[in-house]
Amino acid sequence: MSFERARYDRATGHLDAPLAVVDLRAFDANADDLVRRAHGKPVRVATKSVRCRALLERVLARDGFAGVMAHTLAEALWLARSGVEDVLLAYPSADRSAFAELTSDAKLARAVTVMVDDPAQLAVVDAARAGREEVRVCLELDTSLRLLGGRVRIGALRSPLRTPERLAELARLIDRRPGFRLVGLMAYEAHVAGVGDAVAGRPLRSAAVRLMQAAARRELTARRAEAVRAVRAVAELEFVNGGGTGSVQHTAAEPAVTEVAAGSGLFVPRLFDDFRSFTGRPAALFALPVVRRPGLGVVTVLGGGYPASGVPGRDRLPVPYLPAGLRYAPQEGAGEVQTPLLGHAADDLLIGDKVWFRHAKAGEMCERFAALHLVDGDRVTETVPTYRGEGHSFL
Repeated sequence: MSFERARYDRATGHLDAPLAVVDLRAFDANADDLVRRAHGKPVRVATKSVRCRALLERVLARDGFAGVMAHTLAEALWLARSGVEDVLLAYPSADRSAFAELTSDAKLARAVTVMVDDPAQLAVVDAARAGREEVRVCLELDTSLRLLGGRVRIGALRSPLRTPERLAELARLIDRRPGFRLVGLMAYEAHVAGVGDAVAGRPLRSAAVRLMQAAARRELTARRAEAVRAVRAVAELEFVNGGGTGSVQHTAAEPAVTEVAAGSGLFVPRLFDDFRSFTGRPAALFALPVVRRPGLGVVTVLGGGYPASGVPGRDRLPVPYLPAGLRYAPQEGAGEVQTPLLGHAADDLLIGDKVWFRHAKAGEMCERFAALHLVDGDRVTETVPTYRGEGHSFL
């Protein structure tokens, strides 16, 4: 039995699976690595990758981290009511009841900054206003790489604001519109920060990704700097946010960027094994119990069908991690209520033993579990609720 598996089994020996753990030593080491790669610029924590208030509080208490990036307005308000003083909403919202609350509460209005990339979003806010509080606004720049005269587009379909001129035009509109104040600019390069450039067994694809990302970084560095200059000519920005776990060190090196965002790098899920630029420690795991032994080289665990978001494929499935050497049955994969696992390691597993998995992505694991058991060494030192455990599923 591997040292890591024995340690997790000892720590959770008194607990029944299914369960989820976060290894605090790995979590803290990953946090230190993010700060190192940020080169002195503050790291804003992407909450969707954590989804646990206790862990958000833990990382925000560390030097080098400042503020959070929420994924829904309801979550942003909840965190602000809980005491988080700097919450950037990473996506536009059409939540009228939440906007009514935001515009009628001075504390919330000071703490929360909303995302805008279309004048129609401002109209939604105005239609929902229930008070006179000024709404803090951040603009989002489209970061996609355009090739062959724009016929090829690489990057997430996010903001329609691509040019400095378009951003400045919307900035002037916000500046003239009562009830709003432009305070920030965000540019998230998903095709650099979230796409691995060293995929095992795929050297040609990995080489192509590296070439694409190098070109994307060069193009975006220049365009982002121009965009910041154009918007700063209209409004005095408090922050310029960029990056993600896979691109922290590159984005932080840009003079125009004042802070970087990251979250997945704290948990280091499976998809982040494919990066050359950093090596993290898997910190978040979940365990499923062996409930059947159908035959030689096969065990069946309870549950397991926890695919990650994105384009469906094998890379979106959780990975059997400990004991090493287990794989999915090709005819069944990860099942809703049971998952057969194949491999020689299966013959050493008994009914009731735990099989440890890594999720493909970070915070989505927390949508499946109400609690996280925090492991330090070979002991569970604390059990804390996830968002789900506190009765919230924001998206």
